[in-house]
Amino acid sequence: MLPAFTEGEVEFLIIENGLVFPTSENKKSATSIFGKEVALCEEYRNFKIQEILGNMISEKSQLESAPFYTYLKKTAGMSDDEILRVSADLKRSKIEKSNLLLAKGAICNYSFFVEKGLLRSYTLDESGKEHVMQFAPENWFIVDRSSVYFNDVSESYIEAIEDTEVVLIGEDFFNKANETSPAFRKFNDKLLHNHIRHMQKRLNLLLGATAEVRYLSFIEMYPDLLLRVPQWMIASYLGITPESLSRVRKELAQKNFRPSSGYLS
Repeated sequence: MLPAFTEGEVEFLIIENGLVFPTSENKKSATSIFGKEVALCEEYRNFKIQEILGNMISEKSQLESAPFYTYLKKTAGMSDDEILRVSADLKRSKIEKSNLLLAKGAICNYSFFVEKGLLRSYTLDESGKEHVMQFAPENWFIVDRSSVYFNDVSESYIEAIEDTEVVLIGEDFFNKANETSPAFRKFNDKLLHNHIRHMQKRLNLLLGATAEVRYLSFIEMYPDLLLRVPQWMIASYLGITPESLSRVRKELAQKNFRPSSGYLS
């Protein structure tokens, strides 16, 4: 966490054994801290101040360059100060391709924000067949809601389709962000309702839509994933066989094929 002082306050610090103490004394004088006399030479004191400032600037710069910081600022509408106040304890993790972030039977303690890479959630039926529930590319959240919010054991798996970097977001973060930022509180509420809306739409598609309509809906939802996700996973998400997906893709290609005038002449 960043120290609770600004660059303008650095001129009024005494430093001992790596600890920072504010003081109103002149920087060349000695002061009594907790009953102990502390005298620092000018060179050492200046060196430590620059080191601390450098660490502060580096930490803030690294945070501001993170995709989740950008997401909170541009999409959730949080200010720089609000983000710094709530994000100090966030953790990040790297998951190699084909590794699991969550397994069936475990408790999901975090929501996951994808900064880089691609995740998917899926379930297994009694015969061992996979059913893909969601894909999560960059700037998407993914979570087992029944587990993270109700402490149920997970019925699903979350797997990395690519080497992936995620932010682990616990309940404390959402509580702090909701209390700190009215903009985030409004955004988070809309995010939840948007998730419910998409789940309802997907259920309707699975129950009554044709394979072609399901596929077109997938393209609308995930326009950048056609070349990143294996076809059998897309078929699983759509609730159709890989053969049906191949047929749909072929029929759509034929419908949208327009010969050039040179070809017709």
